[in-house]
Amino acid sequence: MTATLDRPPPAAEAGTNHTAGARRIAAAFAAARSAGRAALVPYVVAGYPDAETSARIALTAIDAGADLLEVGLPYSDPLADGATLQRASQIALAAGATLDGSLRLIDRVARSRRSTPIVPMGYANQFLGGGDGAAAARRLADAGASGVIVADLTPDEGGPFEAVAAAVGLAVVYLVAPTTPPERRGAIAARSGGFLYCVSLVGVTGARTSLPTSVGRLVRDVTAVSPVPVGVGFGVSKPAHVRALARAGADGVIVASALVDALGEKGTDVEAMAALVARLAGATASAA
Repeated sequence: MTATLDRPPPAAEAGTNHTAGARRIAAAFAAARSAGRAALVPYVVAGYPDAETSARIALTAIDAGADLLEVGLPYSDPLADGATLQRASQIALAAGATLDGSLRLIDRVARSRRSTPIVPMGYANQFLGGGDGAAAARRLADAGASGVIVADLTPDEGGPFEAVAAAVGLAVVYLVAPTTPPERRGAIAARSGGFLYCVSLVGVTGARTSLPTSVGRLVRDVTAVSPVPVGVGFGVSKPAHVRALARAGADGVIVASALVDALGEKGTDVEAMAALVARLAGATASAA
């Protein structure tokens, strides 16, 4: 992952990359980098298949090899999610999942695994609700989140939320995609706190048998202009994908739908999910 060494320095006080949460996230990426590997970022759905099992899943994923943990907040209209995550979100909501319940999960995991940064992912309606999101930012920070991914929020509209997030030490993570114009990637990266989420493909989430042949070039181009670590997600489902992304220079690899699939039809096969996390973690070495 030599691309990290050639990146432009972060702009002082740009976005939320100066926050305590961003520093915790950066430290996790740096620890993985110093070990010669990409960071592994498993994704769990809060409240899936129920509150207690989701807590077990989250803790087990960390123990199996996670460097950071992304927590998806169930939502009725998850625009970026494919069939697997939509189904898990719907089951969680039917089982009584709420924002309060998701915050309790984050708090429980944060207290139990203090060295692992937690980054919830949701949508603007969940956090902003027609306002600036100050209340949601405070509650996320109080629960122990280091950052937050708002999948449908762009830097063009994110300034007010960045301000309230920064006030409570929370990093706001932005996304770039293959369709993001090259000249815009650097501007988004400069505003992203903790890390930049690089979407590997055009489309929604979901485990893929293969990643686009162009993803290596995408990773190299994005890391070259990003002052923060770059985590690559969408479609990643097997150790070979993780290994390829690490060798392409990704600072982190995010795996979501494949882990939900590994939990089985009922969402309770935690051992199978843990085994997959361990195999994915074993593929993070960036050496060829």
